[in-house]
Formats: sequence, structure tokens, C-alpha cells
Amino acid sequence: MADHQRRTERSGSRGNGRPQFYRWRLLVTLLGLLVLALVSTVFGMMMAVAQDLPELESQNEFREARNSVLYATGPGGKKTRLAVMTGAENRILVDSGDISSNVKRAVVAIEDQRFYTHKGVDYKGIARALWEDLRRQRAAQGASTITQQFVKNALVAQKNRSLFQKLKEAALAYQLERKWTKEKILTEYLNTVYFGEGAYGIESAARVYFGWNHPGCEPRCAAVLEPAEAALLAGMIASPAAYSPVQNPSGASERRNLVLQRMQEQTLITSSERMEAEQTALPPRDRIATPKKISLAPYFTAWVEDQLVDRYGSGNAFAGGLEIRTTLDLELQKAAEQAIATRLGGIGPSAALVAIDNDTGGVRAMVGGSDFEQRPFNLATQGHRQPGSAFKPFTLIAALEKGISPGRTFVSSPKTLSGPLGDFKVENYEDRYSGVTSLATATTVSDNSVYAEVGYKLVGTRAVARVAKEMGIRTRISRNPAMVLGGLKQGVTPLEIAKSYETLAQKGNVVSGSLAPYDGGPVTFTRVEGNNIDDKNEVERKRVIPENTAEQATQILSSVVTSGTGRAAQIGEFAAGKTGTTENYQDAWFVGFDDDLTVAVWVGYPEGAKPMETEYRGEPVAGGTFPAEIWHDFMVNANKIRLSRWDKDEKGTTGPTGPTGVPVPVEPVPNGDEAPSEKPKRKQRENQRPEGGDEAPPAAEPTEPTPEQPAPAPTPTPAPTPPPGGGGSGGSGGSGGASSGEP
Repeated sequence: MADHQRRTERSGSRGNGRPQFYRWRLLVTLLGLLVLALVSTVFGMMMAVAQDLPELESQNEFREARNSVLYATGPGGKKTRLAVMTGAENRILVDSGDISSNVKRAVVAIEDQRFYTHKGVDYKGIARALWEDLRRQRAAQGASTITQQFVKNALVAQKNRSLFQKLKEAALAYQLERKWTKEKILTEYLNTVYFGEGAYGIESAARVYFGWNHPGCEPRCAAVLEPAEAALLAGMIASPAAYSPVQNPSGASERRNLVLQRMQEQTLITSSERMEAEQTALPPRDRIATPKKISLAPYFTAWVEDQLVDRYGSGNAFAGGLEIRTTLDLELQKAAEQAIATRLGGIGPSAALVAIDNDTGGVRAMVGGSDFEQRPFNLATQGHRQPGSAFKPFTLIAALEKGISPGRTFVSSPKTLSGPLGDFKVENYEDRYSGVTSLATATTVSDNSVYAEVGYKLVGTRAVARVAKEMGIRTRISRNPAMVLGGLKQGVTPLEIAKSYETLAQKGNVVSGSLAPYDGGPVTFTRVEGNNIDDKNEVERKRVIPENTAEQATQILSSVVTSGTGRAAQIGEFAAGKTGTTENYQDAWFVGFDDDLTVAVWVGYPEGAKPMETEYRGEPVAGGTFPAEIWHDFMVNANKIRLSRWDKDEKGTTGPTGPTGVPVPVEPVPNGDEAPSEKPKRKQRENQRPEGGDEAPPAAEPTEPTPEQPAPAPTPTPAPTPPPGGGGSGGSGGSGGASSGEP
């Protein structure tokens, strides 16, 4: 009986195992079929895309290229041709023998070190990139080979790339490696790369950046590039704007040196060649031969082009036939250029101006210099200059957020303040002090003594830096004591300080858009159409400052215009802002806003540390002189343009438009078809009624009792001798000192 039971159990066990065996066999069969189907699909895809290979030739791409066009936005949304992106015309196709081996080695070293061993797809690189992405929990590394990058450029497919598109590119890359030699692939790739500053292709880049160093090199300038030059260009491929020697010299130098390091690690150059190349200077800005641009506002459109390349790829941007509607208003642009030319024509200093629409974050006007062909460096977007007292609103807001009342009083006197960063000695201009004064009044007259105590002792440099960053300053803010007065280790650009003041104009909200170049950034284009692209900008808002704090700060800053150092900026209605002047009068600012626009104006010499001690009618150039007057002239004309558009639209059928070209509500007509008897008035603010008109009131004289204190240098310096009629005296101590005196 027991034996029978055991036999039954063994029999049942075997019987129960058969279904499990069948299930495993079915699973393996299905898995095999799935793999076979996948292989068949991939094989079929490779065979299908093989027919696309002839279309990847640079000659074909060159013939089929269509220039993209940028448009300005006027009243009623009317668009006017602003610029043509002519990258394709500037491209010069070359053969492999016309490209220096230094270039080929540099590009392979930084872009695809296994280029000569893989078959179009680098599986090791993919595994490495996936690991880095997982480790850092973000997209940290790319894994595209040079072959894949070339296919991507040639197909003009860098926008909304689907998984299928990526698989197609990988399949094409694999097929391409079977038909073309490595040298042909590398050459075709280098003919399609965009290197910034209008240089499309390696030969164009060689002429633009280094033609001056190789006189008579045309038509084969790419053939004579040296290791340092080749490394610079190879490093720029990843991001022409971020590693541009024009826009970001320090970043370009670091990137070039990284390329040289990789070249040595891969035994493509010797250690001595690397050391020699690292000591080579970058190409001077004034020697870079930027191709002539077809543009009515070249500083602005060159900046927009970089953004389009970053977002859509160089193929789409330059050869995709896109239509791009920008935020620029040509009438406002002309008003900005005229305001600067009228005040500074023939005097010496240059100026930069940025005007931003408060409601949309769109850049409506931009002056980055006086001659783009001679000096393509954009002072508005790339010129990092010391802000002086124009930085003080960040200290003010940090104080208000901490609960320090605008009416709280302080003693304005010589001080040596102790803190975690060392002693900070502060002196006012010509030893003139206000005695006991409130924080609000100290803002109006720009008192360094009071602001140093508030910023360094009560608020702290960390809080001031945080506020500046939240409001829109992207440059890394130093934490030295003098930073609370605007004495930074690295300056800021007119663009970013204008963007940060716009946050005040919007009652503490950062206004940006879905097509902005970075989170919270300014908007430069609102619509992109063509080549299967149809993108529309959506306005985005984010509160970073409490509304009551922003309104308090705005009311205080309006007193700078009505009765303080910015009186020359009065426009006959509400305006708020801040002047700024740096030590030895090297930089002068006025940054301010009304209800429509926020505008930053910088005046100085582009080459750097050159004082402006006599350029303003024999007196120093301070924030309350040329900058405030240029701001005034531009804003008065901007308001006239706005009102004239109201007049025209009221007589037509399109409806009134604001400065953004977006229709705004119209007040009901009082009696049937009868038009309103008065022009529409802009919004009013309480306690903001400065007098003024079309002419700028005289700027404050140096002997007046409310001079603005120039920002101190970020590092201790000996006290300079004040120039006749006013100038800077300085102090030092610990990590920084406050120097003095702006008229």
C-alpha cells in the first residue's frame, strides 16, 4: 500500500511538471520569435533607409538649403522682415585634404574618441552615458557618434526627435559606415558644423576666427590650423555660444584646454605641444572677421541666432527655411539707437541698452554696440561690468524681506564693520554724511555708509546674493563684503540686470516664456514656423518676491527719480529706478521702469578699465548723467510711439495695441460712434507724480548734498586722489572697502 502511494506521488509530480515545461517552452519560443521580429524590423529599417544615403551629401544639402527669416513685431501684430540667416551662403565646402590633421584629431578626441573603431554606433559610449545619467539623475552625457551627428545635421532633425527618428538615425549611421570611408564621413561632418559668429563649416570657421593669423591662407585656411586653433574650434562644436571666444572667453579657454588634454591622453599630441598650445592666446575680438549680416538690428539678431541653433540645430536654423517672429519692435529699436547717438555722438564712451516688455518678458529693443561689423561683441548680453549702486535694490529687498522697515533710521558716518568675512571699512564721498537717516532716504541719495551696515551687518551677503539670483541675475555673485554695495568680483550684463528689475515692475513676479533660452529668461521670439515646426510662446510667471515687498521697494526707488540721484530720468509720469557708478567712473548705469517697459542703460568704454572723468561737460560720467538722460530720451519717445499707435488704431479697425503688439481692451465709446475726447492714460500709482516733460532736467551737480556713492572695488585698494570737481576716494579693510563719490 505504501509502495503504491509513493508511485502515485511520483507519477503526480511528473504529471504536474509537464504543463510547467510546456509553459517555459512556449515562453522561449515567443521570446525567440520576438527577437527574430526585432532583428527583422531593424534589418528592414536599415534596408529601407539605405535609399536615403545619397541625400546626405553636403553638396545636396547645400543646394536644398533655404534661408530662415527673422521678423520684427510691430503694432497690431504686424511683422516686418528684420534679418535673413545666411549661414548657408557663408559655408565653404572643402575636401579631406583641405582640412588640417590637427582639426581631425581634435574633433575626434573631444567628440568621438572611438570614431575609427566603431561601426557608426558606439555601444560602449551608450552604456557609459546611461550609467552617468543614472548616477547623476539627469542627462549628463551624450552618446552620439560623429557619424550619428552628421546624419542628424544632414537630416535637419534636431527638434522633437522621436524614438523612431533616433533609431532611424542609428540605422543610417550603420549603413553609412558600410558605404563611406571614415575620412569622407569626418569631412562631410566638418562641412555641416556651425561654429558660431556666422561661421558654417570648418573652412568658414578657419577664416572667421584665424584668417588674421594666416594671411593669404584662402582658399585653404582650414588646412593650416595649428593645434591650439584646432582645439578651440573643436571645443565649440558642443555649444558655439557657451564656448565662444567672443561671448565667453574664459569658458572658451577652459574648453580648448580640455580638448588639448584629451588629445594628449589619446597620444594625438605630445605633452610639450599641449603646454605650448595652452599658453596660446585666444583670437582677439577685434580680429575675428564676422561675415556681414543682413539685419536691421545685428546685435539682437546674432543673439537670437545662437538661441535658435541651440533649440533647433544649425541645420534647421540656417537652412530649414524657418519663419521666426521676434519680439523686437523696430520703432523702439530706432528710438534706442537715436537716444544713444544724440547723447554720446563723438564724445568717446559707448553705451548698451536693453528694453524689456513688463507684461511678456519680451526684448523690445537692444543696443549692443555702435558698429557690429567692427565690434561684434554684444555689450548688452555679454558685457559683464560692475553695477555699482544699481545693485543696491537687491540689498534693499533682502532687508525688507527680513522685516527691516523703510523708516528705520541709521547713522550715516565713517564706519568699520566687523563680520564673518572680515572688517569692512566704509567712507562716503568727500566725507559728507547725512547723520541720522532712514533706509528709504539712504536709497534716494545712495548712501554707502547706511547700505553697508544694512547689507553686511543686518542682512548678510548670502541673502543679498539669493535675492539677486531669484530676481534674474545669472552671473555668479561673489560674497565679499563690498557686494552689498555693488562691488562684485565679476560684473553683470545690462540684459540680466534689466530682467531682474522687471521683476519689481511685475510686483515680484518673474515673467518669462516657453520659448525663452532658459528658465525665467527673457523672450526673444514668440513663433517659429516651417520644416515641420510650429512653436508658439506661452507666457510664464513665477512669484519670487512677496508683492508687498516689491511694492515697497518700487515706491522707494521712485524717489530716486523724483528727488534723488536719478532726477534726469524724469518723464512726466510714474518711473522708478536706480543709478549706479563704479570706482574711478569706469562704469555708469541707470536701470528703471515705468508701467510698460523696464530699461537698463550702461555707459563706459568697451575695452574696460578706462575712467570717464571729464566726458560729461568736463565733469565725470555718473549714473545720473548720460545713462539717466539716455533712459529719459528713450522712454519719452517710447511713450510717444505708444500714444501715436493708439491714435492711429482708434481711427482704424484693428483696435488699440500696447507696445507688445497684442490687442488690449478698448474703453466703450461714450456716444454711439463718437470717439473718446481724451487719449488713454496709463496706469497711475499713488505718490508718484514727478514733474517733467520732453526735455531732461539738468543732472545733479557734483556739489549737491545728495551724491551717489560709487560702488567699491571688490578687493582692497589704496585710496585714490579725487579728481578736480569730484571723484572717488576709497577705503579698505578686511575683505573689501567702500569708496565714494558719484555726483
